[in-house]
Amino acid sequence: MIGIFRQKNPANALILLFYALVLKFPLFLHPVNPTLHPEDNYLYRLILHALDSVFHNAPIGYSILTFLLLIIQASLLNRISNHHKVLPKPNFLPGMSYILITSLLPDWSHFSAPLLINTIMIWVWYRMMELYNSHRPGTAIFNIGLWTGIVSLLYIPAVAFLLLVLSGLLTMRPFRVREWFVGLLGFTFPYYFLFLFLYLSGHWRWADIVPKIVFTVPAFPESIWISLGMVWLLIPFIIGGYFVQKNLSKFLIQIRKSWSLLLLFLLVAILIILINRVNSYENWIIMAVPFAAFHASAYYFPNKTTMPNILHWLIVIYILAMNYFV
Repeated sequence: MIGIFRQKNPANALILLFYALVLKFPLFLHPVNPTLHPEDNYLYRLILHALDSVFHNAPIGYSILTFLLLIIQASLLNRISNHHKVLPKPNFLPGMSYILITSLLPDWSHFSAPLLINTIMIWVWYRMMELYNSHRPGTAIFNIGLWTGIVSLLYIPAVAFLLLVLSGLLTMRPFRVREWFVGLLGFTFPYYFLFLFLYLSGHWRWADIVPKIVFTVPAFPESIWISLGMVWLLIPFIIGGYFVQKNLSKFLIQIRKSWSLLLLFLLVAILIILINRVNSYENWIIMAVPFAAFHASAYYFPNKTTMPNILHWLIVIYILAMNYFV
């Protein structure tokens, strides 16, 4: 399987779809309705209300939507990784890794605000990588800030992604106060409309608008299966990180900065999962994008595919056992 996805073959898009169906078929066997959490913000509540009127609380509708989102995210991540040559040669490993990673924990197959956020943040990561060679970056920086602000209107702790925007500007661009100001302006722009709507509708309450940020310790795994899922999340990440560091000197400067940006992405995502949520792992899916890139490097860089194949199939067996036999 690793040998197949290491090649850039148009047929691999269809194979990736079949691969996702096998790993995520329990989505359709055991569909669940989304659960609202205190951290879910105005925009996500509005989206969920609209979807409820379409699906009429039928969980299978949310399962289909979740599957489509995951496939779109995997394909988009793969396309961007190949476009910017995050790995030396085009392949389908980032998309495969994303599908594999998002199957490790059952909560990652639920429709949620963090799942929606991943679609936007993949695009934000792409636009931030393009800033390195941009001669007129003002519009791009404003759009990056704008979409990051929209993300925080989906999920309150995602306001921390503002740190990614600022640290990304510091990584990809020479320091210019004007560009930072443009990014901050873009981030606050969605809030102007929110405040105006709340004020005109008579729902203006300052206490409801100010984000309630409380740092908490993540929930301790309640079963050995969740613990194993975390182990399988970390092992390829460590291996991939080693190979990225080993080959970093061979990359162009822009590619090195792209990997630095992915690491910053992961650090901010870890910060987000420490905010407020303690009773589920749905928000952990925010880490899936940077993790998928590092997992892909663990499967790509070894000269012999024996060990990557063994690692991949061990993870697949774990996922199948957890989904079909537990």
